[in-house]
Amino acid sequence: MIMSLISWLILGALAGWIASKITGDDPRMGIGLNIIVGIIGAYIGGFIASRAFNLDTVSGLNIYSIVISIIGAVILLLIVGLITGKK
Repeated sequence: MIMSLISWLILGALAGWIASKITGDDPRMGIGLNIIVGIIGAYIGGFIASRAFNLDTVSGLNIYSIVISIIGAVILLLIVGLITGKK
């Protein structure tokens, strides 16, 4: 349980940070927001991967899960940017 929580925090921090670098949101985001965006991105990316492409969902701290989480986090940040009008 503790290792699972730590894995999700690490995955969220890494995916959120990379996604914020890709979208240019890094100056406005701290570690806490990066973790939240990364974890939500993991759910979004896993949902899209499983439904649209019949791939596995996010399943631990591995390269596949990190890539899927980054893709989901980028999608999340782009949607938030569209809603808030961020350029």
